[in-house]
Amino acid sequence: MVKRRKKTPISTSQMELFSERRKEVDRNFHLGGKSFYFFDFDDNVATLATQIIIFHKETGEEVLLTSANFALVHREVGISGIFKDYFIDFDDENGSFRNFRDQKIAAFDKIKGKKQKFIEDVEEALSRKDFDWKAPSWSCFYHAAHNQRPISVITARGHEPETIKQGIDLLVKDGHLSRSPNYLSIYPVSNPEVKKKLSGGEENASVADLKRGAIRESVEKAIDKYGYSDHHRFGMSDDDSHNVELITEEMKCLKQDYPEMSFFVIHTFKDSFTKTEVLQHRTRDIITKEESIADQMHLFI
Repeated sequence: MVKRRKKTPISTSQMELFSERRKEVDRNFHLGGKSFYFFDFDDNVATLATQIIIFHKETGEEVLLTSANFALVHREVGISGIFKDYFIDFDDENGSFRNFRDQKIAAFDKIKGKKQKFIEDVEEALSRKDFDWKAPSWSCFYHAAHNQRPISVITARGHEPETIKQGIDLLVKDGHLSRSPNYLSIYPVSNPEVKKKLSGGEENASVADLKRGAIRESVEKAIDKYGYSDHHRFGMSDDDSHNVELITEEMKCLKQDYPEMSFFVIHTFKDSFTKTEVLQHRTRDIITKEESIADQMHLFI
């Protein structure tokens, strides 16, 4: 269990910053439109210490990888490279992604203070300096939360949605967010119930495919909740290249269905990003990687 550091009170200057920072009117408010923000969480909003485990094919030896490292090598595991003799175990309780799932916690352990891994990892991040854990889309996430833009969290994790919300609540309590996000939806796409709903029961659906389904559901939910407007704007940010490919494909489909609305895909990297607008028959670069220099103000949709 991660030992939570003694909470440092929010500084007076930080409180003043929050109180002085006015809420900004949505850019298309005068036209009846809203901006909707969809976020991948890990290595995009925040960098957590949650580790993925791969297993040696013969000995069962475990190797721990950060989510960022796993994203670089996961297609080679069991096939080629230094991890060709290892495999990924998809068992939720004991497998490779067990730290990304909620586990059954006995009542006695809860009394002793045991928490879900996501909560522990957010607490661990908060014990570090800001620049260690705030990922490329952090400023955009803060902007959306502060201005109460509708937010969807679309993550590969498999926790319960309420666990994700509790973890983000810690960011509010610790003073890093000025207010709780205005949630449109939370999709931990590897959660068994969420996965079943998004995949239509397809067992082999990939994370990227599931995220694609979550994006469509989020857009449809936005229209149901806030009404239709030609001037709605939707943007999704993610750090995984394969996810970005399928996110872009789904945005193309959505653009065909809702041609007057605006759709954007933001691909984040460690110190930069690209921003692309999805048009009906092509995509258009808004900000290239070379131009961005991690200027997150241009992430705002």
